[in-house]
Amino acid sequence: MALQAGIVGLPNVGKSTLFNAVSSSAKAQASNYRFCTIDPNVGLVDVPDARLNKLAELVVPNRIVPTQIEIVDIAGLVRGASKGEGLGNKFLGNIREVDAVIHVIRCFEDENILRDEGAINPISDKEIIDTELQLKDLESVDKKIQRTEKQARIEPKLKSELEVLIQCKQHLEKGKSIRELKLSKEERVAVADLFLLTDKPVLYVANVDEASMHTGNKYSEALKEAVKNEDAQVIVMNNNIEAQIAEMENLDDRQLFMEEYHMKEPALDRLIHSAYKLLNLYTYFTAGVQEVRAWTIHEGWKAPQAAGVIHTDFEKGFIKAEVISYDDFVKLGSEAAAREVGKLRIEGKEYVVKDGDVMHFRFNV
Repeated sequence: MALQAGIVGLPNVGKSTLFNAVSSSAKAQASNYRFCTIDPNVGLVDVPDARLNKLAELVVPNRIVPTQIEIVDIAGLVRGASKGEGLGNKFLGNIREVDAVIHVIRCFEDENILRDEGAINPISDKEIIDTELQLKDLESVDKKIQRTEKQARIEPKLKSELEVLIQCKQHLEKGKSIRELKLSKEERVAVADLFLLTDKPVLYVANVDEASMHTGNKYSEALKEAVKNEDAQVIVMNNNIEAQIAEMENLDDRQLFMEEYHMKEPALDRLIHSAYKLLNLYTYFTAGVQEVRAWTIHEGWKAPQAAGVIHTDFEKGFIKAEVISYDDFVKLGSEAAAREVGKLRIEGKEYVVKDGDVMHFRFNV
């Protein structure tokens, strides 16, 4: 589905280190250099899901295929990016293309790692990026207001669209992001073509020192306090430790390493799950001898749309879906057992797929 979450932040906060840790198919150069990531690196990331492994234990397929999201490592932004400073135009163009934002914020002290803005200040770092994105959105909204004002004189129906644009402008001028406006579906039509940067959902990563990876520190606590009204989640982690774990191919070595650091699971798993949830994504499964596979859909999708993720022909020729809830499948142990006791349901075109459904589609070619 090519749904993307972009990693952003000021230079030298740990963006590329995080990307190296989460990406299973690409590696970004991680170094103490202001613009080491000039072109966005894109990596496909497996979404960890214990349900997939449990289904595989029961079905014993030839292969197991997890679902994935794309993680994009974007060049570091600096103050003045909205006016083209640094790699501002490239940064803003790259972030406009992603579906959600993973904002990495430095919450550690290290005199060997440069920081242009002086003493460590996660709130200031957050505000720098917020301000640059808001200024760029304000520029986009202003341009459309100018166009719409002229058109509204001829087409009165555009007056409601103009009102939404003016509301957005006033909100941005107060130093607030568009996502905080909570525009209705109808109101969003007015700004849909602008792909506003501050309308994207955000997940904050507090990159802390090793000693604070379990407890957090004064910097991560300050960040949590600053975003408490944003309906946003803060993940506390040490990006260097996560990168080391990700590089270990031997599972036993990885387990020993995590035990040494008193970790039950990589913090990356929480991050990936949170990013997945941030995009309002659900997972459904297909389970057969050839493969047990996880598929990504948007929350609220109906059965034909879900079928279309496998192949467009499945959606076009959709007849019905055979559905077993994950819990029923695991409890009963097989599709045949579920069918026998009436736990396999036949659903039509209006069925809204639930997270964890095990599905089989029937369609006309």
